[in-house]
Amino acid sequence: MIGAMIRIETHKVIPFLLFFIVIAAFLFLPYFSQVELPVVQMSAFGSETVRAEVDEIIEEGEIDLGGTVQRYQIARVEILEGDYEGILMEIDYGQRQVLSGNVYLEPGDGILVTLGKRPDGVITAYFAEHVRTTPLLWLLAAFVVAILIISRWKGLRSLLSMGFSLYVIISYIIPHILNGEDPVQVSIIGAAILLSVTLYLTYGWNLKTHSAVLSMVFVLVITGTLAYGFVIFTRLTGAGDENALFLIQMLDSSINLRGLLLGGMIIGALGVLDDLVTTQASAIFELHGANPGLGFRGLYSAAMRIGQDHVAATVNTLVLAYAGASLPMLLMFSLGRGDFGYLVNFSFVAEEIVRTLVGSLGLITAVPLTTAIAAGLALYRHRLGKWEQVLGPLGSGEGHSH
Repeated sequence: MIGAMIRIETHKVIPFLLFFIVIAAFLFLPYFSQVELPVVQMSAFGSETVRAEVDEIIEEGEIDLGGTVQRYQIARVEILEGDYEGILMEIDYGQRQVLSGNVYLEPGDGILVTLGKRPDGVITAYFAEHVRTTPLLWLLAAFVVAILIISRWKGLRSLLSMGFSLYVIISYIIPHILNGEDPVQVSIIGAAILLSVTLYLTYGWNLKTHSAVLSMVFVLVITGTLAYGFVIFTRLTGAGDENALFLIQMLDSSINLRGLLLGGMIIGALGVLDDLVTTQASAIFELHGANPGLGFRGLYSAAMRIGQDHVAATVNTLVLAYAGASLPMLLMFSLGRGDFGYLVNFSFVAEEIVRTLVGSLGLITAVPLTTAIAAGLALYRHRLGKWEQVLGPLGSGEGHSH
């Protein structure tokens, strides 16, 4: 009875402890990640970009740009920030560049304009982008409300985990990579920080989470090794992404583009593996709870049948996600008139192929590895029971007693 009371009280205390761990991480992580960022060549942006509001549409018409006939606008806008705040200026929209859609300016629209100065001292303004802050905030609010309604406290813990993940990426991984450090090492350390907090915060301190974390560590090592080997084998340099080349032009210091490519593969695999290993570990403990008489072979075989379906669906999801993000690149295969063997030699195509296949191999490896680790912990949990009074509940998961 006393042991049961201690276990219940510990279950109540652990979420609060995890919450304070996250708060402490938010407070102290910046002190461990303070680095001197490289100088950014602001000229790479062209000019100063500021917010503005469309005051009036002065002129509208049609223009022929190299055979493309489109509608153009000339608008008067009010600068909302910077040295020229409150000044009215004129911009053109669609007179110099081909518009990608039927989105036009209206009075009251928020936009970004690029300011420049001509040799004669005249200040010029050019349309840069639409301001999308408000609709993005509404979308974020809808996401938060939906996950809280469906998952409640688990949803709240998931949101805290997501926020912590983004914080680690922004405050630790990105500054250290920009500082010229090895992107692979930085990504692995960042992944370890994420694993040590987010999984336990979301799923609690139990054997199910222990098996998921342990499996993810092994799978990340395997995925990183595969990524490194095939990046070297295919002679990829990381220069296939035009954003990486633009980044080099903006910075005074050099960045290891190949390491940046590998780091991106590791972080990308971490996001997909989170779902796969936790779901597989949960299936193991649910099967064991429903039929405690199953031995290792029976439990492993039953869970693998679930894992086979899950990995097939997840790999397909991974491929579709990469395909959706790289749809313009895939259009080149149609333009290549079937000569795929020629197109795959280009670095920007080969990078996506290696990224997709290495990530899929990591997922395939995760299923049998997670199944074996979780099955072993589920079957031998009684050997760990004696540590509960010291380390807290190491139970099989929510709803099962020891």
